[in-house]
Amino acid sequence: MTDLMARLRAGYGAGPRHLIVVTAAIVLAGWVALRVAGEATAGRMLLWFLGAVIAHDLVLFPAYATADRVLRALVRPRAGNRVALLNHLRVPTLGAALLFVVYSPGILRLGETTHLAATGQDQRPYLVRWLLLSAALFLLSALTYALRALPRGRQSSGKRSERA
Repeated sequence: MTDLMARLRAGYGAGPRHLIVVTAAIVLAGWVALRVAGEATAGRMLLWFLGAVIAHDLVLFPAYATADRVLRALVRPRAGNRVALLNHLRVPTLGAALLFVVYSPGILRLGETTHLAATGQDQRPYLVRWLLLSAALFLLSALTYALRALPRGRQSSGKRSERA
């Protein structure tokens, strides 16, 4: 049995669980594609999907890969520092970027009349709330970094000094 697993790993490059999960994902994607193909708007959905793939792979990925490379060049880990600053910058940036992508129509005030008619509310607070939430993410990350970067107290060796 171990010989079969070794041959599978050598030929496939991963274990049997990986093969099962990938096969299940492909079957699920095929089922979804068949369901969508019957929709009247399947062509429009395909265009949106292809546009998103192209926009991500040709525009967004090079942009954030370059930004990450520049950030890594600027923030070099110091010798003896056990906490990396880089991830404490990446995480709130990712959170702020994802919030911007989700709420960009409100932040940029796109479709203001439609939004007002549908909800009865103005879009003005979106930008301020996004900025405040982004600042809170960075502040929380900075506090976490500061707490993690604090030097640890000396470990007690179990011996107590006696006073004479």
